[in-house]
Order: sequence, then C-alpha cells, then structure tokens
Amino acid sequence: MSVTIEIENVTKSFGKKVVLNEINLSIEEGRIYGFIGPSGAGKTTLVKMIVGMDTPAKGSIHVLKKKMPNLELLQDIGYMAQSDALYIELTGKENLQFFASLYKLTKTEMKERIAYAADLVNLTKELSKKVSTYSGGMKRRLSLAIALIQNPKILILDEPTVGIDPELRLSIWNELLRLKEEEGKTIIVTTHVMDEAERCDFIAMIRDGHILANGTPKELKELYNAANFDEVFLNAGRRGQ
Repeated sequence: MSVTIEIENVTKSFGKKVVLNEINLSIEEGRIYGFIGPSGAGKTTLVKMIVGMDTPAKGSIHVLKKKMPNLELLQDIGYMAQSDALYIELTGKENLQFFASLYKLTKTEMKERIAYAADLVNLTKELSKKVSTYSGGMKRRLSLAIALIQNPKILILDEPTVGIDPELRLSIWNELLRLKEEEGKTIIVTTHVMDEAERCDFIAMIRDGHILANGTPKELKELYNAANFDEVFLNAGRRGQ
C-alpha cells in the first residue's frame, strides 16, 4: 500500500504556545484516518497544514510525494473546514456551481458531480434556496458536498458531522466507507465524537499538540485495556500526564 501523506517532525507555534510538537505520521492510500481529540488539541492546525493552508515552523508534509503547500494538488484534495466558507447570498446550487468551476471538470462532469454531492447530503430539494435561509446543519451538509465536488483522491473533513442528525450522519459515514472501498480514496476525519473513531481504519489520538498513540481501533483498545473509545482516551490521557 502506497503512502499518500507523509508528516515528518512537524512543529507549529502561535506566539509562545506550541500547538503541534514533533508530529510524525504516515497515511496510506485507501484508508480512513481519524484524528481524535478534544477541542484545542491541534487537530485543525494539522489538517490545515496537510491541505496547504498553513505551513509548519519545523518539519515537512508531503502529499502524493509533493511537498506542501502546492497549488497543483488542490485538484486532488477535497477539504471541509470546521467553519463553513459559503456564499450566503447565493443559492445552494450556485455555491456548488461556483466551487465546481474552480476545477478541471467538463460541463457533463460538473452536472453529474453536483447531482451526486447534493443527493448524498440530502439537499437536492433545497438547492434553489439562498444559503442565508439554511440552518446550521444544512450549511454543514453543503460544505461536505463542496468538498466532494471535484471527485478528489484525498478527502479531509474537519468535524464533518457536527450539527447533523443521526440518520444523515450514518448515511454520510456509509458513503465514506464506500468511497474508501470502491474508489480507493484516502480520507482524514477529525472528530471528538468517540463512536466515530470505531469506523476509522487507523486513529491518531492528539492531545496538547502531541500524538498520544496511533493504531487501529482494536490495537488501541487492547493497548489501553478499554471497552470503548471514551475509556481509551481517558486512559491514554492519564498515562500521558
């Protein structure tokens, strides 16, 4: 299995606060990786650097064997930020059309991708409405649709299921599993919802800028003698103190 993302000795500070401290991680193709940890642990900073929106103070990040940041790679990366970056005076469809126009898609591909993405997040009937009328959950769903619009090789989702109802959350996770299995996409999901950790192939547990541990859900539960991920995280935190 080839390595899609290589993170080597990455350190990042904001002022005197060290947000990430010597992070090392290899992310393989066709897997779902979960970055798990409380708010403020450094998850969002790490994914922003993988996307190329920020740069490490030390260390390096390579995506598809190219050093980040790299504008050429944006065609291959779908990114859903923690805060919705939408044009609220445009309709849902106009937002999707605008973001799709940034990529190398034919008119037919664009139409197909918009239909697919809107259907996945259950927004097809709402596309003609202005985004300013959308609820918070609908905006999150539209942001996810935008992340998928160009059919990227790598999908990076920062807290994708916040504000989304349980039924739709399940369908989104089922689709992420399908994208991994059938299309070989590499997917990174950040979350502090521990039951989502069970759905990932590999997990990096991040706290205070450090990776406490990483491995499969089964390996981590065995390592920390835990029945579920809430216990894993509590036990890991105690050992890390």
